[in-house]
Amino acid sequence: MKLEEILKGIEVSEYEGDMSVTVTDVTIDSRSVVPGSLFVALKGTKTDGHRFIDAAVSSGAVAIICSEMPTVRQKGVTWIRVPDTAPAAGIASSNFFGNPSHHITLTGVTGTNGKTTIATLLYRLFSGLGYKCGLFSTVCNYISGKEYPATHTTPDPVQLNRLMAEMVREGCSHVFMEVSSHAVDQKRISGLKYAGGIFTNLTHDHLDYHKTFDNYLKAKKAFFDSLQADAFALVNTDDKNAGVMVQNCRARKYTYSTRGMADFRAVLIEQSMEGMGIRIDGEELWTRFIGEFNVSNLLAVYASAVLLGAERKEVLRVLSGLGPVPGRLEVVRGNAPVTGIVDYAHTPDALVNVIETINKVRRGSGKLITVVGAGGDRDRTKRPIMASICARGSDRVILTSDNPRSEDPDSIIDEMEAGITPDQRPKVLRITDRREAIKAAVMMASNGDVILVAGKGHETYQEIKGIRHHFDDREELAKALMGKM
Repeated sequence: MKLEEILKGIEVSEYEGDMSVTVTDVTIDSRSVVPGSLFVALKGTKTDGHRFIDAAVSSGAVAIICSEMPTVRQKGVTWIRVPDTAPAAGIASSNFFGNPSHHITLTGVTGTNGKTTIATLLYRLFSGLGYKCGLFSTVCNYISGKEYPATHTTPDPVQLNRLMAEMVREGCSHVFMEVSSHAVDQKRISGLKYAGGIFTNLTHDHLDYHKTFDNYLKAKKAFFDSLQADAFALVNTDDKNAGVMVQNCRARKYTYSTRGMADFRAVLIEQSMEGMGIRIDGEELWTRFIGEFNVSNLLAVYASAVLLGAERKEVLRVLSGLGPVPGRLEVVRGNAPVTGIVDYAHTPDALVNVIETINKVRRGSGKLITVVGAGGDRDRTKRPIMASICARGSDRVILTSDNPRSEDPDSIIDEMEAGITPDQRPKVLRITDRREAIKAAVMMASNGDVILVAGKGHETYQEIKGIRHHFDDREELAKALMGKM
């Protein structure tokens, strides 16, 4: 493709060289440059791509997009200076791969909690309605049933458009995407055309990156600001930030709620550990999900499907047959009459939702034993809050390691323990080794008890000092339960 075609829609401050040169690939990683590549120098949170321009040129890059022109510029290379390389990377990637988002129905889901569940269920729902679909999620990316590993909630712009182009080639008509606040702030979604956007909620998370809650909110809102007039914006009015999200939004605005008046409404009728009965827009259905927050998630899925043109009765029919997403209130059983539950809850609000749900559906005098940690190199302010929530809502708590990353796990647990009050200390243990913590929870459990292992959910690794070791909460909990007679 000609460079000038790739640059359509990008604000160019100045350039030097041949704009009609043929480009064979687009990349933001100098290590993946091949002869004929266009290299976009991104300024990241840890490294500046401008440092690797020489390496990109040495590997055969024929064009460079940068925000700062190098003093020495090699002849035979086209140099393009732009005000900001982040949106340029998204637009260039979209153009290079044929603007795939313009040839599919793309729906984005954003918010602190519920993104994975809603995006995944929409993918399953529309697949069940007979459509070929694609999915970008925290758990895994899918193209018409084929798995592609996910490294980020929202991939980088090159990978995003490359996979979306593959979805177009495979005949996908609908694609559903988790849109993280990082992706919006880093402009990874620049150049994409959305048919609709969904807002779930906004609670305490990612302040290690955004620094303030207001910055976090603005990142989420920027997604809705980018929607075009022919798209829909569906927001959860049970969250106080819903109205802010759609201020000055050009898209058609719709609301959903489980508590008040809205365009789409749902009510919880009954629930048990096996599932719940709900009423959506006057129609009743039984589902294998539990928890009031899942009533909201299912309502968002239903509303989005209707707004995308699906027939209401068919949506409810398929919806009633869907099961929980991996690592989201996932029940794990063994030999013992003890219920194990693994959940991805790693924010204060998510922990409140999960613990309240379990306490409402557990039977008799059974106790709740919660195993929980906090991730390293992430928002530290939520650590004592998470521990406090678990101590208030559980009969026993074991504080343990999550993904410590570069931090000392015991130091993380120290910060969590700061949220434990003196009267709560007798029911709180600390066992740094996560495997041993899970085993201990099973050992102390009696008939009818529920064990919640929170924080990692679907993840199959534990990251320690930059190395990912295989670790799956579901496997560990199942083994421990199978060994308890």
